[in-house]
Amino acid sequence: MGISALTPPPKSEDVHETLLEFPDNRVLIDLCGEFDRNLAQIEQQLSVQIIRRGNQLALMGEADSREKAAEVLGALYQRLEAGRSVEPGDIDGEIRMGGSAEGTGVRAGDQLEMFKGGKVEIQTRKKLIEPRTEAQKAYVQALYNNELAFGIGPAGTGKTYLAVAVGVNMFINGHVDRIILSRPAVEAGERLGFLPGAMEDKVDPYMQPLYDALNDFLPGKQVEKLKEEKRIEIAPLAFMRGRTLSNAFVVLDEAQNATTMQMKMFLTRLGEGSRMVITGDRSQVDLPRGVMSGLRDAERILAGVESISFNYFTAKDVVRHPLVARIIDAYEADEQG
Repeated sequence: MGISALTPPPKSEDVHETLLEFPDNRVLIDLCGEFDRNLAQIEQQLSVQIIRRGNQLALMGEADSREKAAEVLGALYQRLEAGRSVEPGDIDGEIRMGGSAEGTGVRAGDQLEMFKGGKVEIQTRKKLIEPRTEAQKAYVQALYNNELAFGIGPAGTGKTYLAVAVGVNMFINGHVDRIILSRPAVEAGERLGFLPGAMEDKVDPYMQPLYDALNDFLPGKQVEKLKEEKRIEIAPLAFMRGRTLSNAFVVLDEAQNATTMQMKMFLTRLGEGSRMVITGDRSQVDLPRGVMSGLRDAERILAGVESISFNYFTAKDVVRHPLVARIIDAYEADEQG
């Protein structure tokens, strides 16, 4: 069942109101959230006031804001009717993506070539992942439609997270046989010295962000089993030399810290039946002064090459704490000023 919108005449010249009626009061309770926190988030982000009256929600504010809030509330209500939860990130995603409630969703992996309407969804073993901005949606589409894809932008925009999600989806659907995750073992402005333990113990701290993403999509025991079987590999970039990576989904993270020679070496590892994703943030290069970033070189050299896509993110696509976006904006403004 859907919701019905009633727009009565304004109570006065200064008050404009939209009424939304919800047929299922139990779903409405979930829509509002504990202590109406979901409504509070929508109010804050869209500059509207929302008042609950029985099984109705009254929206007050500018016409555009009320219309957008009504779309978002409708989409979230349908999401709850379908048996799915609503978290703060889901609300933020609906607001960013326009609050469209049309379609039942296109599941990435079931339709690899095109995404025609509906929402893009990435099914993994532990959760269903949805892009939360238009740039993220375009990026996910590019990951499925191109053999080599670049995701470039600031921290917190989901570049690596979505790439690993797509890799897991393609793996569990049988489109690839292996997942290979790599990144340069470069210290972020600190000298950590020699780390104790065996080789794996020494490189694991550099690879931890990749483990974190992988464990979000697959049960921990399965990750360990697949690692033992070499069907999941997480290794420093230097370990890729001399290999041909066939029938694999390959991700190079933090690519801004790869040198030009390392980048060329890695890109030429691509084998039959494989897909490769390169992610990086040009503002966080940790290479020694005077060493050219291989990511910047690859952008220049590979622009326009068939079957290679470049997707760019900005602070508007940050899906971490809202303050992260403001921090990125402040640093960018300082650099330009």
